[in-house]
Amino acid sequence: MSKIKIVRGYPEYMRESIEAVEKTRDGRLKETFPHMSLEERDEILHKFHPDYKKEAKRPVKVGPNKGDLMPHEVADLLEAHPLIKPEDVDLSKADFDVDVLIIGGGGAGMTAALWANYSGVDAENILVVQKLRLGDSNSIMSQGGIQAADKSNDSPVLHYLDVIGGGHFTNDPKLARRLVLDAPLIIKWHEELGVMYDRETDGTMITIHGGGTCRKRMHSARDYTGLEIVRNLKDEVLNKNIPILEFTSAVELLTDEHKQVAGAVLYNMETQEYYVVKAKSTILTTGGFGRLHIQEFPTTNHYGATADGIVLAYRVGAKLRDLDAVQYHPTGAAYPEQIVGLLVTEKVRGLGAQPVNKNGEQFVYPREPRDVEASAIIRECYERNNGVETPTGMKGVWLDSPMIDILHGEGTIVKKLPAMLRQYKRFDIDMTQDPILVFPTLHFQNGGVIINENAETTVQGLLAAGEVTGGTHGKNRLMGNSILDYSVFGRIAGVTAAKRAKNAKIGKLTLNHVTKYEKMLKEADVTTDRKAPILLPEYRGEKVLSRALDIF
Repeated sequence: MSKIKIVRGYPEYMRESIEAVEKTRDGRLKETFPHMSLEERDEILHKFHPDYKKEAKRPVKVGPNKGDLMPHEVADLLEAHPLIKPEDVDLSKADFDVDVLIIGGGGAGMTAALWANYSGVDAENILVVQKLRLGDSNSIMSQGGIQAADKSNDSPVLHYLDVIGGGHFTNDPKLARRLVLDAPLIIKWHEELGVMYDRETDGTMITIHGGGTCRKRMHSARDYTGLEIVRNLKDEVLNKNIPILEFTSAVELLTDEHKQVAGAVLYNMETQEYYVVKAKSTILTTGGFGRLHIQEFPTTNHYGATADGIVLAYRVGAKLRDLDAVQYHPTGAAYPEQIVGLLVTEKVRGLGAQPVNKNGEQFVYPREPRDVEASAIIRECYERNNGVETPTGMKGVWLDSPMIDILHGEGTIVKKLPAMLRQYKRFDIDMTQDPILVFPTLHFQNGGVIINENAETTVQGLLAAGEVTGGTHGKNRLMGNSILDYSVFGRIAGVTAAKRAKNAKIGKLTLNHVTKYEKMLKEADVTTDRKAPILLPEYRGEKVLSRALDIF
C-alpha cells in the first residue's frame, strides 16, 4: 500500500516567490500605495467582481420579488417545493405556546432573546430555536472587530458616511442611521456583560482601521472578537434560563386567518419529530447563505448557513432586497488545502500586511472596500497572471504578514492575531516569518429580508435581524459592521417583539400560504424536485473537492 505524503509548510517551488516578497519589503515599507479613485473602483468591479457576471444570475419566477435578479443558487431555493404539506401537520394543538419565538441562536438571536427578556417578557415565554448548538453561527467565527464611533475624533456622522459609501449609496438610509447611532450603546452593553475589548495599559480602548473607514473605530478582542462576544451572550442567555431547542430547525412559518405570522413548524434533527410553536411575535435570526457556495466559491461560513430564513420569510410573503449582491471577502486562505476558504481577518491588513503578487509587487491599497480589494486580487491572479499557484491548481496572492511585527514591534502578531497564528502553525507555517497565501472567499449575504427601523418585515408578526436582513449595508458591507448589525437590530427586534406580544392576538393556526405557494410554482411552470429549506449542505462526491479552481 502506498503512503500518502503530507506536505507541511510551503512546497519548495513557492520559496522563490517568497524570496521575492522579502527582497521588495524594504522598498514597500518606505512607500504608500495610493487609493483607487471612484472611477477606478467602478471599472475594476464591473470587470472582475463575481457579482457582475450576468450568467451567474437569473430572475426569480415566483413571489413578491418576481423578476428580480439573484444567484441561481438562491433562485433555486425560492423556486423549490416546501418540505412539508399542510395535511401532514396537526395544527389543532401547539407543542409550545410562547410570546416570542426566535429562529436562530447566533449573535442576533441571543441578543434578541435577552432584550425581549429585559423588556418584560418572562424567560419561560421566550423560545430560541437553534439548528446546531447554541452559538454555532457566523457570529462566533467573526474575528476582526466591531465598529463604533465613540472617540473624540470620530462621530456617528462620519461612520454613517463610511457605511453609505461602502454600500455604493444603495443602503436604506434609515437603517444605516440606526446602525451608527446605536453603536456606542452596544459597546457599553457588551462591556457590562463582560466582553473584554482590547485596551491600552491606561484603560483607553484600542481601535484600528478597517477597509473603507475614515477613522480608527474598530473595537476588537484580539482576533477572537466574535467568540468573545458570543461567549458572554451565551452566558447571559443561560443565566436568564431562557429556553433553547438545539439541533432543531424551522421548516415552515405558521400564519393565521388575519394573515399574520403566528409561529412555526419545527423539525428536531435528532429525534426526527415535528413540533408546532404558536407565538405572538416571531423573529428570524437565521444568518446568511454562505454554504450555498455561490458560483462555487469556498466560504468562511459555518455549517448551517443555508439561507433558511429568506426561504421561510419569502413563502409567507415577505419582500427581499439586494440578493444580487454577494460579499466575497478579499482574503480567504488559499493554502494549505485543509483550510481553503477560511477567513484571514481584515485585521491582518489593518495592522499593515500588504497584498503582493508572486513577484513581491504591491498591486492594491490594503484597505480598499472589500469588493474592490477582492476584485483587485482576482485581476492580479487571472488577468495579469501574477498569482501563486498551489499544488491543487488554485491561485492566490501573498499577504506580507511579517510586516506587522516590523511596523509595530516584535510580538505584535502573537499578541493581536493569536487565532491567525494558530491557524497556520498547525501546518508548519509561521506567519511572523513567512507571508500567507490568500484569495477571495464567499463571506456575507449583503441582501435579505426587508425590515424597517423597528426590525419589522413587510409581514405582520414577523421580525428579523442580522445577516438574514437586507438594506443596512446596501450592495457591500464594511468590516466590523456585521457584529454591529446583529447587535443593533437584534436588540431592536427583541424590544419590538416584546411590545407586540403584550397586545397581539393570534387566531387559528394555518399553513394556507404553503398551498398558495405551490399554486404559484405550478402557474409559473416551475418543474423541479427540489425542496427548501435545505437545512444542511451536501458535501459528498465532487462537492468535497477544492473549490475556486475553475471559477474564471
